[in-house]
Amino acid sequence: MSAGQPRVLVVEDEPAQREVLAYNLEAEGFAVSRAQNGEEALLLVDEDVPDIIVLDWMMPNLSGIEVCRRLKIRPETRSIPVIMLSARSEEVDKVRGLETGADDYVVKPYSVIELMARVRSQLRRVRPSTVGQRLEYDDIVLDSESHKVTRGPQELKLGPTEFRLLSTFMEKPGRVWSREQLLDRVWGRDIYVDTRTVDVHIGRLRKALTHHGGGDPVRTVRGAGYALG
Repeated sequence: MSAGQPRVLVVEDEPAQREVLAYNLEAEGFAVSRAQNGEEALLLVDEDVPDIIVLDWMMPNLSGIEVCRRLKIRPETRSIPVIMLSARSEEVDKVRGLETGADDYVVKPYSVIELMARVRSQLRRVRPSTVGQRLEYDDIVLDSESHKVTRGPQELKLGPTEFRLLSTFMEKPGRVWSREQLLDRVWGRDIYVDTRTVDVHIGRLRKALTHHGGGDPVRTVRGAGYALG
């Protein structure tokens, strides 16, 4: 998994459909995890919280509706966007899916192009920098498309790691990120990096942000990690 890639969990019990979904999402630049049933999906979410979940309704044992319900009642997972896939096209079924907490509902057979658009739409809410959004916090502006950061009138010079760190902070100002969470989000799970490396790059980010005399917006939370603001 590459650092900074948006992460999608595909939950589908039909192997062929699961692989088609995964193939198209990976072609769009997403890092994809696969679950073949509801129980496996919940285990994977506990191990590594995805940015978005594409979830089939009709699965044996634990249905997509029940998986969605369990995710949405837990504080640590309720904000993950869930796109429900279902062959049920009746309005009452769609309403039931949305009332259970699904953020979107797509009827099978679906257009892959439309589904990719819906995934990107949901992702804009939770990880705006990955889809070219401009982020602002106080006097700091991050333009992910042009890869530029300004603070007031000054353009800041950031290395790629510091840019990803700042993107992560600016997507959710005030949220406290542990060093392990930052390693996962900024460096990626496939690369071993010591947690002390996070402190080094936070130091570099702080130096760049305060280079022209502004205050330090990055807050150290003792025993917990770092936050913006």
